Amino acid sequence: MKIAILGTRGIPNNYGGFEQFAEIFAVYLVQQKHEVYVYNSHNHVFQEKNYKGVNIIHQYDPENKIGSAGQFIYDLNCILDSRKRNFDIILQLGYTSSSIWSFLLPKKAVIITNMDGLEWKRTKYSYNTQKFLKFAEKKAVKSSDYLVADSIGIKQYLQEKYSIDATYIAYGAEPFLKENEEVLSLYNVEKNKYNLLIARFEPENNIEIILDGIVDSKDDKDILVVGNKDNSFGNYLKKKFNAYSNIRFIGGIYNKEHLDNLRYFSNLYFHGHSVGGTNPSLLEAMAAKALIVAHNNKFNHAILQENAFYFFYAADVKRLIETVNRKENNQMVQNNFDTIIQEFNWNKINESYLRLFEKSLQ
Repeated sequence: MKIAILGTRGIPNNYGGFEQFAEIFAVYLVQQKHEVYVYNSHNHVFQEKNYKGVNIIHQYDPENKIGSAGQFIYDLNCILDSRKRNFDIILQLGYTSSSIWSFLLPKKAVIITNMDGLEWKRTKYSYNTQKFLKFAEKKAVKSSDYLVADSIGIKQYLQEKYSIDATYIAYGAEPFLKENEEVLSLYNVEKNKYNLLIARFEPENNIEIILDGIVDSKDDKDILVVGNKDNSFGNYLKKKFNAYSNIRFIGGIYNKEHLDNLRYFSNLYFHGHSVGGTNPSLLEAMAAKALIVAHNNKFNHAILQENAFYFFYAADVKRLIETVNRKENNQMVQNNFDTIIQEFNWNKINESYLRLFEKSLQ
């Protein structure tokens, strides 16, 4: 098969979840003897035309000059280029800035779209932006031959909203097997004596509720808050919790070894995400044997089931901080790790996508 992957900043991964998947899946497809092309931003740090057998097509991306509007231009450039290539399958990862150009997609290619999360639910967006995202979602559904949902919740939503039977294929994670306690000294914490929160600084990730609960608990363990804090919401949180020395905003960490060790050696790992499908950072926490306290919603329940503690209000966080510790809950930790091995391993994810591709061309 001749396959294109659109919708990411490019590979090798230097940004986020879809880029990580694109890199892993594209290399896998090459190993299965398929001809694979991944579209990269012209600004990507990797400027070669081939990565581990994957063909790289750089396209002009003005996002660094004009902001989010640049994503629409970049996606347009990728789609226009795809018309020249005679692809059998085009895999689109997300739809936010591409579906308005869907009428330009090549007619002969099978279009498969991963629908990501419910983007229009994100509270960071204005009413008009949310309205546009609903429109973009509808366009993506109509213009795709097959839809992929990375969570059962998204699959159910697409069935109820559009009467579409999307294919459920989750995200993957690598089991963490190389613990290194020396990493902790770089962050001035000790094994099982700190809590951890990793998230983008957005209201729907419930960072404020988690920190409110920690303050109310009077617990003096450090909590490391990891994420790029340089936006208006981050500035608000830093100001609000500035007086509490145990709440440490340490910015973004992009070293996976450091992140995995911080997860592994933490007392409690807080996962506040409430919008979207299978969140990669949640799977990575499970893979790193963290004891997870998750926001109480159907997306998190579908993955963690009974192997996590759940919160909805700051009072829930307070109660859990005061009553739960890592040492007494090793079975939950192990159950989540086993789930990664059995259900969310990359081999299984890759094979599921490949089966869908083969089915789509029959």
